[in-house]
Amino acid sequence: MLCGVLALQGDWAAHARVLNAMGVETVLVRTAAELAAVDALVLPGGESTAMLRLMGPENLAKKIGRRVRDGLPVLATCAGVILLAAGTTPAQPCLGLLDVHVERNAYGRQVHSRVAPIALDPEMGQPGTLDAVLIRAPKITRTGPSVRVLGWLGEDPVLVRQNSIIAATFHPELTDEQRVHRLLVDEEARHG
Repeated sequence: MLCGVLALQGDWAAHARVLNAMGVETVLVRTAAELAAVDALVLPGGESTAMLRLMGPENLAKKIGRRVRDGLPVLATCAGVILLAAGTTPAQPCLGLLDVHVERNAYGRQVHSRVAPIALDPEMGQPGTLDAVLIRAPKITRTGPSVRVLGWLGEDPVLVRQNSIIAATFHPELTDEQRVHRLLVDEEARHG
């Protein structure tokens, strides 16, 4: 498996470290050629509008969209979820690949960052909770019928799956917990 990590902006290096520690070969994706070579992709946290702007020269937004619609396994975290969403508040361009609506920065600004326990669906194994790092995190305010919720912060969905897309509004790469990244690796194994 060759897992790409979109490395235009945001904390892409932490995702690469987690995947490498799991024995997964990674490549940093900045070009269309690098995207074409990967078996799975991570869309990291960062600033979604900046990422969209940086995707422009290589037309990566359209090319990512095509690959994801064709079944490319994807793990999107924080701003990556905003990139994939069907819609956002406040409104911004997004790829419309994940049937969720999100509210940007819903849990507060940078100074309100925190670690909070989230409850997990039994599919995620034991323990039934994990600590989620929330940094200017988006809030999923609507999920479509094809979206399965795998984790909650109170009543709010924070970890969801739709087909080959796994989306976490938090930062799993900033903890020692590997279960969220394991979902991506397992999805690629089923897909590949």
